[in-house]
Amino acid sequence: MKAVVVIPARYASTRLPKKLILPEVKSITGRYIIEHVYQNVKQARRIHKVIVATDSQHIYDIVKGFGGEVEMTSGSHASGTDRIAEVAGRLDADVIVNVQGDEPEMNAAMVDHVVDTLVDDKAAAMATLAHEIKDAAELNNPNVVKVVLDNCGYALYFSRSQIPYVRDSKDPINEPGITFLRHLGIYAYQRDFLLQYSKFPVSSLEHGEKLEQLRALSNGYKIKVAITPYKSRGIDTRDDLMTFLEKYKHD
Repeated sequence: MKAVVVIPARYASTRLPKKLILPEVKSITGRYIIEHVYQNVKQARRIHKVIVATDSQHIYDIVKGFGGEVEMTSGSHASGTDRIAEVAGRLDADVIVNVQGDEPEMNAAMVDHVVDTLVDDKAAAMATLAHEIKDAAELNNPNVVKVVLDNCGYALYFSRSQIPYVRDSKDPINEPGITFLRHLGIYAYQRDFLLQYSKFPVSSLEHGEKLEQLRALSNGYKIKVAITPYKSRGIDTRDDLMTFLEKYKHD
């Protein structure tokens, strides 16, 4: 099956403006954030190509400048999924992989894993990844999206809150028999499903949590979740950016 990665890249960010092409990242690491993401996922074995989807001429020019493939999209899209769907409608592909443009720690093995997870499960409309949470601060951070699964590995719910809630424990992260999972910013979609999914109205759950994947669950579709040993922290705030840069300096 032919798989294509599409990276939605928005110029305006409310919490960290212009984060995908910040010059300070380029000066310290040698690459912009969007360039880190692009070059990392391009190494995946299971994909045909990588495309950046943007409504920004600034991002378009920078991606072209480092030799990446990029397409201009409408400026009216309400979400990254809608932006990806516009590009997917023009593609000859079976699987579309959504890698967020602010995930510079995403690697090729994770892309291959999410593609294989979707291709191997005919009941799933989409697939994603998660890793185990070991830190209490991470568990209580609303910027860390949590997911709970059924016994077959399908997502039951995603939330910014602690799920599951351990009622009788003051130290839930160390509660025996309870596993907490952090959702990672990568998805693989069946192309036909993605084109349909982007036309669904925003659900009340999606509106409340500000999590697009809840639109799929609200409409009865299955999301298969694979557990990965890899971690990938998105850059949402300046603190996230500083953590990434400090880690980069010491690696």
